[in-house]
Amino acid sequence: MTAVDSVASVVGLLRPIGLDELVERAELLTRVDRKYMLPTADLPLVIGGLDEDAQVLEVDGQRQFAYRSVYFDTPDMDGYLGAARRRRRRFKLRIRTYLASGVHYFEVKTRGPRGTTVKQRIPYEGDLWRLGPEARAYADEMLGEAGINSRGFRLLPTLTTRYRRTTLFLPGSGSRVTVDTDLTWALPDGTELRTPERTIVETKAGRAGSGADRLLWSLGHRPVPVSKYGTGLAALRPDLPANRWLPVLRRHFPTAPALNGSPA
Repeated sequence: MTAVDSVASVVGLLRPIGLDELVERAELLTRVDRKYMLPTADLPLVIGGLDEDAQVLEVDGQRQFAYRSVYFDTPDMDGYLGAARRRRRRFKLRIRTYLASGVHYFEVKTRGPRGTTVKQRIPYEGDLWRLGPEARAYADEMLGEAGINSRGFRLLPTLTTRYRRTTLFLPGSGSRVTVDTDLTWALPDGTELRTPERTIVETKAGRAGSGADRLLWSLGHRPVPVSKYGTGLAALRPDLPANRWLPVLRRHFPTAPALNGSPA
């Protein structure tokens, strides 16, 4: 059974929730994210073990959605190094595309108080591989509000990720869970890494966590410092410091260039 089929077989039993209702009830643009990387084969136990009132996002009859994100960073990799070295003032910049609809957003992610993640975004039209002036001005404004002076930054595309996402809503806690499968990472030169046997489950809730977190803990899964941007670059580029992500790389990315000493 493929990852897509594995997810579809269990989410097909859940009640649907529409996008507008999900945004209204659990937008959670400021939240605590907990990420888990686990075998795709464990997904039926995780999704099947959620509260009975769990719902799944459904749009036009679809419950899994293809995403692509193009990340931007400076030539000195300030964004990557901020995460690798756990700097308080760190950031991610990306153009996210919802492939089914072709809708694009430019997103800025920064750190809020007490370890929360703050995501801000605007609709984006234009070149997906170079930031237009509106996006650039928005990045400078949002990063400035987070205490990061980016006006001298030169921003270039550094990594592209692709995956399929299923989004779950837990009414009891007003929290969300995303399940990402068919994960692919690619550098601008075309070097690519896929992890079809692994999935990233992310809970988006308040500081106390959610029922999904407690379920994952009971099944032996613990949050790990996995980041599609940071971990992906660490896996593909041996020249970058990767200490923060080495346990995840060794367990889940055994063929990564960074672990095998081959140049990306």
